[in-house]
Formats: sequence, C-alpha cells, structure tokens
Amino acid sequence: MLTWRNMHVTVRTVSGILNSFRVIRSRECMCAHGRIRTFTTGRILHNKFFKDLENQFNAARDKVADALPGSQWSPFEMNPNLPPERADIVIIGGGVIGWSIAYWLKKKERVRDGVKVIVVEKDPTYSQASTVLSAGGIRQQFSLTENIQLSLASADFMRNINEHLGVLNQEPVDLQFNHSGYLFVANESVAHIMEENYSTQRLAGAKVSLLSPVQLKEKFPWINTEDVALASYGLENEGWFDPWTLLNAFRQKAISMGVIQSIGEVTGFNCTLNRMDTVDGETVDVKRIKHVNVRMPNSREYQPVECAIVVNAAGAFSAKLVDMMGIGTGPKDTLSGMALPVEPRKRFIYVFNCPDGPGLDCPFLVDYSGIYFRREGLGGNYITGTSPEEDAEPDVSNLDVDHEFFQEKIWPSLAHRVPAFESLKVTSAWAGYYDYNTFDQNAILGIHPLAQNMFFATGFSGHGLQQSPAAGRAVAELILDGSYQTLDLNGLGFQRIMAKEPLLEKNIV
Repeated sequence: MLTWRNMHVTVRTVSGILNSFRVIRSRECMCAHGRIRTFTTGRILHNKFFKDLENQFNAARDKVADALPGSQWSPFEMNPNLPPERADIVIIGGGVIGWSIAYWLKKKERVRDGVKVIVVEKDPTYSQASTVLSAGGIRQQFSLTENIQLSLASADFMRNINEHLGVLNQEPVDLQFNHSGYLFVANESVAHIMEENYSTQRLAGAKVSLLSPVQLKEKFPWINTEDVALASYGLENEGWFDPWTLLNAFRQKAISMGVIQSIGEVTGFNCTLNRMDTVDGETVDVKRIKHVNVRMPNSREYQPVECAIVVNAAGAFSAKLVDMMGIGTGPKDTLSGMALPVEPRKRFIYVFNCPDGPGLDCPFLVDYSGIYFRREGLGGNYITGTSPEEDAEPDVSNLDVDHEFFQEKIWPSLAHRVPAFESLKVTSAWAGYYDYNTFDQNAILGIHPLAQNMFFATGFSGHGLQQSPAAGRAVAELILDGSYQTLDLNGLGFQRIMAKEPLLEKNIV
C-alpha cells in the first residue's frame, strides 16, 4: 500500500535517479568526444530532452504535498456543470416566467452581486417548453382587473424592451411584435358579458372599442356577421410576438447581470420541519427548504444547493415539486390537504394555408365558439386552435397531435366565421402544455402556507407568456420588498384557494 510516507520517499528516490542519470549522461558524452566541450553538449541534450520530465516530477512532488491533510486537492475531477453549493435564491424552471423573475431580482438588488440567483432548467433545448410552443398572443381583454393590469404592464415593458433587456455589444432585441389587436366576437347570449368586460377594461386603462355587426363588417369585410351581436376590438398593446425571442432576451440579460444558469433536474429537497396548530385546532407541518438537490443531465450525479429562498416556476409540472415536499397529502378540505391545483393540459396548434384568406389587417380573432386564429407571417398562412371539452382532455403523457381534432372541432367553426376558410390546407401542427390551474384558471403567486420559503409563480393557464414581464417583477417585489409595490396582485395568492373563493375569468382562451 502506498502511504503518505512512502509517496514522499518515492518522489525523493525518483529525483535522485534523475540526478544520477544526468551524471551518467554527461560522462557518456565526455567519453565519446574526449574533450571538455562535450560536457556542454550534454547539458544541451539534457535541456532539450529532460526538461519536461523534470517539470513532471516537480509537479508530482507538489501534488503529493497538496494531498496532505488540510489541502484542497482532490483525486476526483469536478464536474464544471455542477451548480454552486450555495445561493441566495434558486429558481426552478427556466421558462419565460423563471428568467423574468431572475432578471427582476438582479434589477432590484441594492448592491451589485448582492443577491446570488440560480435558474435550474432540465431541458436546455426547450423542445417541450410551454413558452416556445405557445401562440404568442398578448391582450388586455380580460374580465379580471389583475389580468388586465398584468398585461398592460407587460405590453409597456415590451414596447421599450431594449431599455430593459438590451445587452452591451449584442444586437437589439426584436420581438417581431405585430400590433394587429385582438378581436372577440359574441352572439346574443353572451353580448352582455362582453359589455361588462368592456367597462372593466376601460376603467383599468385598456384601449378597447365595441363594434356593432355593421361596423364589424365595414372594418373586416371577410367576416361572416350573421350570428354576431357584438364585437370587442383592442386598439392598442394587443397582438402577437415571437415567444422564443422574449425568453432568450430575459435569459441573456439575466446572465449578463450575474444570474447563474444550471442545466439539471430538481429531484428533491432537504427541509426542516416545524409542527404547529392552526386556529381551527388542526396540527400541520410547516416546512422550510435548506437544500435543493439538482441532478445533472443523463447522470446520477447531483449537487445539493444550500439556499434561503426557492421559487417554483416549473409551469405545468410545478405540482410535482410540491409533492416532493409531502405537501397536500393530508385529509381533504384541510390545510394539510391543500395541494397545488396545477396540472399539465395539452393544447394543439395547427398551421394552415388559405391564399384567399384575410390579409395584413387580420387581427387575433377569438370566436364565441372557442376557436381562435391569427395570421402567421405572409403568404396566406394562419395558426388556429381551441380548448377541448373538460371531459375530452387529451393524453398528456406525450405531445402527439390529434389531426382529427382539427377536422371535427375547429374547421367547421373557422369556415362559418370566415367563408374563405372553407378551402384551406393544414401544413403543420404541434402541441404544448398549459400550466392549468384547475381551481380558477388564473395565476398563483406567493407562498404556500405550508412551504415557508417557497414562492410560487405558476398556474397561468395560457396567460404566462404575455404576463411574464409584470409577473416576474411582482414576484421579485414579494421576495425583496416583502409585498407588492407596483400592482396589487394579492387576490392571486393562496388565500383564495384556502377560502375556496375562485377568481374566475369570463374570457378563457
């Protein structure tokens, strides 16, 4: 066995052999040439052929010294992709919500590098990310003031995006924002809801106009208005943009500000536990995360990251993180049984071509039947989709596309609203996930009462991309300021779930 003493002796012995070899080499040179100058030739040969070898032995001697107790040397090579062992805040989920939160945390820090932030994302290709698989729309035509304010603030952010997300020596950010607006179409039975929403939107500051069937036909002659009682059209801050560009802009800016990107999957938490009694006499376990365990891709290697705060921005799969903590496993209708009501829901988006379809003035149209469509680039291309019935939700174990769904559920409504769409050709399609809030289909922001230091930003149910700039700022305010500073979003917290008082949207797409 090689001991520390033996290693030390071995290096000294090797050094002695090297010195002896130098002498033998010199003598050989002297014997071969018989003159004093041959000794000089021997030094030159030694310098050429044995200098590297001597350096290697010196390095070995240093390595043995470093291996002594108390040194930092390790015989194992460290994985350079491992996240740091410690951070202030770990954000789980590298979609647009996660990176927006990371950006705002760094934007709000009072001292540069005062807040150490890590963003953990398991899929660096974003091949199944909800952000990049969305339709890319933004609107203020909601019925809830919170949603209207979130989208108004986000639209303002996007209009001035290079003031926020521009990075030195990089190309300006171009979201390819198309300001063609949203157009909602209502029949007689839901027209009164549209009028109520219009009043709420105007009070919140949205620029929206109501159109009669005659006015609608004048503005968009290609629409069939026979069954239309009223339409609502966004005049400003509505349309669509490129989702990947926004995600990447947030990511690059946050990294330039010092945020650490970690590619890996969170597999568990190390928590402390405090047992408490509620005012109702229920005994609950309140947990506080001490370490986040991050496993490297295609490996069993993982890194526990010690942290003060965790942000759950894992989107459609955010409930899985709560399950890891053992939260929500108690009896139904109790605090200990309050799980995170978010699950993945699969949605299809179809691309079709119709040369005779609406032109450049085509808005993002949402029909009262539930179908939507918008223009996709030029050349008569469009994208479309709709949500299935509650009892007909597709399998979420994969992202396969059901092409019969287009034929049976979408095309008839498309052709009815736009007669030109009676003749079209589907050219491609894809599927993506909603982080679907089964409670009321709206965002859940803030802390779960049983997870003391885990902040949530999930459950947007299809609104996350368009609301990401303002939602990220809101969560950063909760973390660093202790309360909302710019928008009052207290209604989107867990309190409504505990009280069983859903905030239901009247316009859900």
